[in-house]
Amino acid sequence: MNPQDRYALRGVSAQKEEVHKAVADLDKGLFPKAFCKIYPDFWGNDPDFCNIMHADGAGTKSILAYMYWKETGDLSVWKGIAIDSIVMNTDDMLCVGAVGPYTYSSTIGRNKHLVPGEVIAEVINGSQSFFNTLGEYGIDVHFMGGETADVGDVVRTIIVDGTMACRMPRRKIITTDNIVPGNVIVSFASFGQAIYETEYNSGIGSNGLTSARHELLHHDYATKYPESVDPNLPKEVVYNGIYHLTDKTETPLDAGKMILSPTRTYAPLLLKILDKHFDKINGIIHCSGGGQTKCMHYMPQGLRVVKNNLISAPPIFRMIQKAAGTDWREMYQVFNMGQRLEIFTDEATANELIQIAQDFKIDAQISGRVEAAPKNELIIEGEFGTYTY
Repeated sequence: MNPQDRYALRGVSAQKEEVHKAVADLDKGLFPKAFCKIYPDFWGNDPDFCNIMHADGAGTKSILAYMYWKETGDLSVWKGIAIDSIVMNTDDMLCVGAVGPYTYSSTIGRNKHLVPGEVIAEVINGSQSFFNTLGEYGIDVHFMGGETADVGDVVRTIIVDGTMACRMPRRKIITTDNIVPGNVIVSFASFGQAIYETEYNSGIGSNGLTSARHELLHHDYATKYPESVDPNLPKEVVYNGIYHLTDKTETPLDAGKMILSPTRTYAPLLLKILDKHFDKINGIIHCSGGGQTKCMHYMPQGLRVVKNNLISAPPIFRMIQKAAGTDWREMYQVFNMGQRLEIFTDEATANELIQIAQDFKIDAQISGRVEAAPKNELIIEGEFGTYTY
């Protein structure tokens, strides 16, 4: 079966076409080409300020945490799920220059018969622990609590989401409107071990996890944990891989923890970059849903983006591609491929950003450029071929 067909049969879409269509007629906010929707200052009613609210979560990654915890008894994986649900909010908001202070509210839905209170406690306490770490680097988050609901008729295991908000001066907003021909792109690695991380990070993030889970893990898990699978899925697209969760890999992590690596936050890095180089930043993209093609949703008209020097893809993405036989063109559309943040700027500033990243032990390099073009397009030229989108 074609890998693209398997992806569709699992009921997921890398490009979220139906979602984009559903929201097409909604108000685009104050800055339509900003990475997050930005609203007027409804509460303070100050024209010099604006509000940002963002909602996201860990997605199906929580199913992996559930299985790993059941297999090993390791509760610590639930802190990673808490981190995923937070970072998918903070790092999107940072792309428009929102550096806080933030408020955060969690929303957890669980099947109480399968997910006990100790798991909920680990998620909630893990959230606060992560906020404490962010605080050490100058990122201020106020944890406002949230909702935990027992919804076993709706949720088969557990889902962990969050909503984050902040208020900021409009003059500090970063949009992609300023991206122009001649800009270069700096890509920042999603893998390795940054100075604020406690272990190696595979770089997987929180996108494409349905594909990663089913393509990498052994079919044994379909029988052992039927609650981890939609019963409507055809058998041929359920857990097609060769790996068991505790299998060793070429990285310091076993297979399960490779896929469970918490989404790397770039918050400490971006805080320093924005403090020193705000005026030189023409656009910031968080390569989450849509992977390396994410930038195409935010480009001004008449631009070609050429990515011809991307950071080499780390092991996790090579494992997924090999297991699934997925075309590399689609891999770039689904996964971040080892670089989940990109900044558009001039070349001199780019080199300074790379140095700041090195101070955090985050690999970074100039990965491409922006050109004038009759119509918007993205060209990826790299180790796996050349692809035009």
